[in-house]
Amino acid sequence: MRRAMLTAILAIVAPAASLLPDLDAQASEWGCEVLLCASSSDPSWRGVPACHPPMNRLISAMGSWGFTWPTCPEAGTGKPGYEQHADCPAGWSVGYSDNEHGARGEPNRCTQVRDTCGSRYGGRRDDCRQTVSISRPFRDEPYYFDIPSEDQIKRHWFSLER
Repeated sequence: MRRAMLTAILAIVAPAASLLPDLDAQASEWGCEVLLCASSSDPSWRGVPACHPPMNRLISAMGSWGFTWPTCPEAGTGKPGYEQHADCPAGWSVGYSDNEHGARGEPNRCTQVRDTCGSRYGGRRDDCRQTVSISRPFRDEPYYFDIPSEDQIKRHWFSLER
């Protein structure tokens, strides 16, 4: 009985397994299309009609359960990175929102220490220092691929906004 069940399962699974290399090739092709389109900067992928199908497919798939980013192994990039916030303005440092439990929160603030006493005390008194913060700006293009070339890695930023 067990042997018959195992044989039946193998009869069903074996033909499906033979399709796996094809599925991997298709996924790799899609991943390379996504990489090529995402790295287009002038114009962005939105300005390239041939990029609409693979990128729209990606955006739709991202909402699916069990989504995994399609990759392009030939390019050596893997899945993209994501940085929601842009750099702080010059003279400001990355700050963190407060967390209810005293732990460091999200890096969504920019902070700056200012001397409020001016030259009267040479800025050395602790009570002359005031820390101010502003919201850290959001990136217009929060996703990125690091694409290796012969002697360097170039970062390509992109957005999935339609």
